[in-house]
Amino acid sequence: MANVRFVEVTEEDEGQRVDNFLMRHLRKAPRALIYRIIRKGEVRVNKGRVKVSTRLKAGDRVRIPPVSVPEKVEVDASDIPHAQLQRIEASILFEDKDLMVINKPSGIAVHGGGGLNWGLIEVVRVLRPLAKRLELVHRIDRDTSGCLLIAKKASVLKALHAQIRENQFDKRYLAIVMGRWPKKVQKVNLPLHKAHLKDGGWHVSVDQRGKEAISYFRLEQALNGCDLMSVKLKTGRTHQIRVHSLAQGCALLGDDRYGDRSLNKKFRPLGMKRLALHAQFLGFTHPVTQEKMLFEAPLYSDFKQIINTLKIKEK
Repeated sequence: MANVRFVEVTEEDEGQRVDNFLMRHLRKAPRALIYRIIRKGEVRVNKGRVKVSTRLKAGDRVRIPPVSVPEKVEVDASDIPHAQLQRIEASILFEDKDLMVINKPSGIAVHGGGGLNWGLIEVVRVLRPLAKRLELVHRIDRDTSGCLLIAKKASVLKALHAQIRENQFDKRYLAIVMGRWPKKVQKVNLPLHKAHLKDGGWHVSVDQRGKEAISYFRLEQALNGCDLMSVKLKTGRTHQIRVHSLAQGCALLGDDRYGDRSLNKKFRPLGMKRLALHAQFLGFTHPVTQEKMLFEAPLYSDFKQIINTLKIKEK
């Protein structure tokens, strides 16, 4: 087991969350383990305890405790099925020397850990072995498909994180909700509390102790037994759309955590065997060129199929 390490935060890493900082310095450690050592106070910044979401400043001194991690060092091409490598390569919507936008397929986690040998970021690192640094700018749930942004430089990552904090990202989703969405509800402003589970996951609920969460819902199309909604996020809390929808009595189709499993089972033969949530649009300012960028991730075939199947025939 390694000894305690003290790492000084550089200007390039200023503004990064402490959990993401540790993910880079403890590459083999599962994310659940990183969260645990932070919560237990084993990770210190300038000798003080921190939260998972604490953001670092240049010159901060981070105490990284010794941890037991799997012996396997890095994921390489032989660890990932060739079909998945091809699938992710084909899902790249945009790429330049600074960043990459991917239309993430449903069912692929954004990173390994928690029993998963690899996730999307590990696949991208295999696909781009000459890239010095590839980091997730944000995350979407494993079962959610759609736009995901990856930075290739620390300075780019820092600038994009600043845009997220200043609410300058344009994040819009498509979701299929069960039942009929309340006609008068367009803005949902309900605080969300995230509870840690023993398996390293999360359970989120509406709770006044939680953080501010604001979502804007708009009916796009009434379907047979469901509604197709577009959702614009002002905040980006964990499971925000799923829990805000549930709070209106309209759980997302295919949501096995918060939804109705018996109803989900009813829709599986129609071709929708996963969460009906797709990150359709992602907009931001390119940190280097200063160009305003807006990307649309095309719907995957299962999502398009269920919409067409559930369309209400006009009389």
